[in-house]
Parts: sequence; C-alpha cells; structure tokens
Amino acid sequence: MKHQISLPLPQSRIIQTVALLLSFAVAGASQAQPAEPQLPRQMAWSAYNLGSTGYNQAVAIGAMLREKYNVTLRVIPGQNDVSRLLPLKTGRVSFTANGVATYFAQEGMFQFANREWGPQPLRLLMTSNGLSNQAVAVAADTGVTSFADLRGRRVPFVRAAPALNISMEAYLACGGLTWDDVVRVDFPGYDAKWNGVINGDVDVAFGTTVSGPPYRLEASPRGIHWLPAPHDDEGCWERMLAVGPYFTRHIATRGAGISDDNSHEAGTYPYPLLTTLDNQDSDLVYSLVRVIHENYDDYKDSDPGAIGWALERQVFNWVVPYHEGAVSYWRQIGVWTDELDAHNQALVRRQEVLLSAWAEINERRIRDDDEFVAAWQQLRAERLEAAGYDPVWR
Repeated sequence: MKHQISLPLPQSRIIQTVALLLSFAVAGASQAQPAEPQLPRQMAWSAYNLGSTGYNQAVAIGAMLREKYNVTLRVIPGQNDVSRLLPLKTGRVSFTANGVATYFAQEGMFQFANREWGPQPLRLLMTSNGLSNQAVAVAADTGVTSFADLRGRRVPFVRAAPALNISMEAYLACGGLTWDDVVRVDFPGYDAKWNGVINGDVDVAFGTTVSGPPYRLEASPRGIHWLPAPHDDEGCWERMLAVGPYFTRHIATRGAGISDDNSHEAGTYPYPLLTTLDNQDSDLVYSLVRVIHENYDDYKDSDPGAIGWALERQVFNWVVPYHEGAVSYWRQIGVWTDELDAHNQALVRRQEVLLSAWAEINERRIRDDDEFVAAWQQLRAERLEAAGYDPVWR
C-alpha cells in the first residue's frame, strides 16, 4: 500500500498519530491472545551455579511464576556448559538459562565437537542484556591502554573454558594480535586467572564487568583499567567478529571502576539466554515468553542483571535462532520485523546444514575419537562454506 502525505505534519501531531497507532496495535494484539497463558503446573530449568546472577534471575522468574500462575519452577544449577545443556538434551529440563556456549553447542564446536554431542538444534525465547560488558581489564599499573599494547604481555588461558578463551582471542584480534603474539599462562578457572592478575602472575583478564573478581582487582594495589573496543573502529570490530561473532557493541555503565559518569565502550553478549530445543511445544514457548515479558516489573529488581529482560533491551538478531513460539509472540506485539524473520530463517538453515553434515560424518564410522573430531571440523567447514555460510572456526 502506498502512503502519500502532501504537507508535513507538526511534530506534536506526528507523536499523537504514532501513539494512537501503537495503542490500536497493542489493543489488537491483546485481543488475539488467550485469556490465560497455557503453562504446566511444574517446570524445570537448568542454570548457572548457585549464587550466580544467571541462577538468581531464574529463581526470581520462578517466584513470579509461582505467585502469578501457580507454577512451580525447579532451577537446577550446572557447574559448566555441558552440565547445563545435558539436562535439556536428555529431556530432564524443558529450558536452560545458559550462556554464550549455547552458540558453541549449535555449531558443534569445542566441548561439543565430539560424537556424544555434535551440533544441537537450539532455539532462543528471550535473553537478558544488562548494563555490563563482557570485556578485558588490565592491571592499571601496567600502563596498557589498548589491545595492541598487549603484545608480549602475559595473558591467561583457562583450561576447558572455550567461552573465556575465544572471547579473549576476539579482543586480542581487535588489536591485531593472536595468541602467538602474547605469553600464554594457563589457569584452572575464572577466579584463578583474576587472582593471577592481582598477584602479578599475568597482566590482563577477560570477564563480566560486574562479577566479583574485577572488584577485587580494583581494590588491590594494582588497580583496574578496562580496555576499550571503540565502536567506530571498523577494523577492530571486523577482526573481533571474525573470531567471536556473538559479540555486540555495547556501552557499559555498571562494573568495577565503571559508572554512569565513567562508562566503558566495548562489547558484550546476552547472559543468561533462555533456551530450548527446536521441538519444544510452541504454545508453551509462546506462553512462557508472554508471562516473562508481561510481568517484568515483578522480578526486575531481584538482581542487578534482571533489568536485561526488558523488552527494549532484547537483541533479536543474534547468532542463534528464535523458537517459532517466541517469534509468534514477538510478532504479535509488533516488535518482530520481516528483516528479523529473514535473519532467523537464515540461522535455521545454518542449523540444517550443520545437522546434515553431522549425519554425514557419523555415516563414515570413524573409530578413533581424535580422527573423528578432526574429520568433523573439516567437513563442517566445507559444508557451511558450500552453503554460503562462514564457518568461523575450522
């Protein structure tokens, strides 16, 4: 339909007109929705460890479900990415409040590049995008001010933690560096590497700006400085996204040494991500998304990160597709566009290519585990490229 306006409207008239149209859209969407969400009496999610912001947010949403809809939500903590996704894979839970490893599982890479896992047909419902960044800090006493300055510096590598190491590698790429340009120092865990910075064993660490260890570094004699990834530095971001395509540009106002008056320009990614499998019931997904959105005010103050569930903070064009039940709801309230739909369908097709390649590699019946992983990674890259997709990792 063509719309022609012969004379410009005053700004106040434009605002009134838009407001009226939005009110009609919301009213229409409300009338189309069922009177009551269709939710089971009991539900189980997996989430991060006890006390983590991801766990706390899941529990807060569970409290809302119990109070408003008489739904009992059991939140099962998981120590690592595999232990959070395994209950979803086996059907023990219907959903998981997981992290960026959701993307690794979709791709069948790293800890999922083995015959027990392979690519998983995962779908998003919605995500939490708070006021913090997933970023890199240096000890302030190093004098390092950019990623390029990290050449020759001691950089931590956390064993069996690809989400941390790939993210660190992406930020190194911002400065035109790789692991070959720095001194790699291995650590057993997230807290241990930050303690390494405090103790002078390494110079830098990747993490969430609002997690506990950065605050300890800030309070230590070494101090803290978060390295920027300027949003207008196209070279930096092109190199970053080539390694970690899950990053998005973001300005943080929360974190150690970060505030509204001292913001930090770099990158982030959603955490946690409410995730399920592609075959999850669409009506259940629709209803769950609806109640989490409509009752945001009931849990938004439960944890500093819970603000990230607000509608205006949703990132719909991420690297994992949304479930059709979630898409139905987001489209119904008027926030899902044709462009988002095209992006989502491209992600679904990517998963189809991955699943087809996985079936193909299993037909080869490779007995040696190491040979199987190497053959899978090669075939995965070949099939993605043939279908017009960037394999990202090989």
